[in-house]
Amino acid sequence: MEGFKKFLLQGNLVQLAVAVVIGAVFSGLITAFTEGFITPLLGIFGGVPTFGDLYFEINGSRFLYGAFIDALISFLLTAAILYFFVVLPTSKLLEKLIKAEEASTRECPLCFTEINKKASRCPACTGEVTPEITTTA
Repeated sequence: MEGFKKFLLQGNLVQLAVAVVIGAVFSGLITAFTEGFITPLLGIFGGVPTFGDLYFEINGSRFLYGAFIDALISFLLTAAILYFFVVLPTSKLLEKLIKAEEASTRECPLCFTEINKKASRCPACTGEVTPEITTTA
């Protein structure tokens, strides 16, 4: 029982559970945004398309291909919204942060470890190095 308790309280499992819950809520948010704003924009070009009632029959079995088309359009709109409004801006922000971080570090000439440009001593090899950026107090 102790092992099961430890498993349930592991950091990764808790983080995964939180990510799933936030993902579900975020999915609802994106769906509401798509249905509330993006789909009506499509109405400008000749009415809001609804394919849900489209079907064909074979031997009395009804195949609702219209529901699939609606789901596919919803998926593509949601994916586009996520990419252009979440993934792309986040990627650009992370890229800027990484560039800023890289600009503040350099390689130690003695052991080739990444060190701060302001450092006068390498934390890895403890060798003395000349600071590239002088600090003013």
